[in-house]
Amino acid sequence: MISRAALHFWEEPCLSGKEGSGTVFFSGCNLKCVYCQNKDISRAAVGHEVSREELAKEFLKLQDMGANNINLVTPSHYYLQIKESLLLVKDELKIPVVANTSSYDDEEVLKSMEGLIDIYLADFKYISPELAGKYSKAPDYPEVAKKAIEEMFRQVGGPEFDERGMMKKGIIVRILLLPGHVKEAKECVRYIWETYGDSVYLSLMNQYTPFRIPEEYKELDRKCTKREYDRLVDFAIGLGITNAFVQEGDTASESFIPPFET
Repeated sequence: MISRAALHFWEEPCLSGKEGSGTVFFSGCNLKCVYCQNKDISRAAVGHEVSREELAKEFLKLQDMGANNINLVTPSHYYLQIKESLLLVKDELKIPVVANTSSYDDEEVLKSMEGLIDIYLADFKYISPELAGKYSKAPDYPEVAKKAIEEMFRQVGGPEFDERGMMKKGIIVRILLLPGHVKEAKECVRYIWETYGDSVYLSLMNQYTPFRIPEEYKELDRKCTKREYDRLVDFAIGLGITNAFVQEGDTASESFIPPFET
């Protein structure tokens, strides 16, 4: 099931560029984050079924629209079907394929995608099993994500860019700052830096937007403050990180959440 296939302009600059990233949003998700901004799609409440052949045609259509890449959003539970679609058009696709993932990915399944994924746009949500269990119902998330990112790095290695500055190959690890959890985000940054150095790009995100937060998680029912985000960015700079994206302005807005089919 997919809920949207269109050009998307709000990814990191080396992915969206001026032309946009060719995103395909898949319905459903293997995490249950209490703060999910796209609950309708992550709970598979919207979307329509497509065959493997139809999905392959969507990839080519996005390429014809001028997309800088094919951006597979939340692909984890469909990797094997996506693989079949990519194989159908492998010789026709001339742009990179991006796996835009929570990193709650099975290591063996990722291995099966080798040679088909050029860029991994990977979340690293938590380093604490307690928080992962509390907010995403997945206390094993840190362990699974570490192994997944290790496999991603084995496949694609360090970053490569074309003459326009668009990424052709590599990994971008996204760290979303949650309100009240600067320390957790710092430790996520520290782990990626100490493990991969500048071979992996970091994306430090302040765009958290509270959206239908359950009462029992009311500590998450606010945006992050500028001071919280500045503390995270200053920490990354202090570590010596140079390959990173930061966000400026009011990115914590529902306008950054694209419309999905009903």
